[in-house]
Amino acid sequence: MVEDVPIGKLGKEESIWLGGPSQWVNFWPFVACILVIPIPWALYRYFAIRCTTFELTSQRMRLSAGIFSKTYDDIEIYRVKDITLHQPFLQRIVGLGTVTLITSDSTHPRLPLPAIKDPLGVRDILREQVEIMRRERGVRELDVADGEI
Repeated sequence: MVEDVPIGKLGKEESIWLGGPSQWVNFWPFVACILVIPIPWALYRYFAIRCTTFELTSQRMRLSAGIFSKTYDDIEIYRVKDITLHQPFLQRIVGLGTVTLITSDSTHPRLPLPAIKDPLGVRDILREQVEIMRRERGVRELDVADGEI
């Protein structure tokens, strides 16, 4: 876990959850490698998943991805509008699921967290943290349909 980091006027930012996708997302590619496709592709897939992390802090969702070059991105947690959970049969059997954040963030309007452990618990933690940050920031969501203004 990451240490608590003071963030100016926003107060202390604490790490709440840290995770990444399971290698189960590579199940079919690994099967294909055994039957048809060369092993380097399977190694690439393995390391791509291994080098992807999601961290929920008290203020934002932090993303990190990349094998050689890294990409880092943050989504302010109060921007999350909806949270969905999808558990395909194979993932449900092994206790995984994909939690998708629907946000008002311009770079990540839909952010899937694929094949994560304890998806129901993570969804609940996210929901609770979104509500806490909205209350602290005084953020209210306003949906406006096209042509209503």
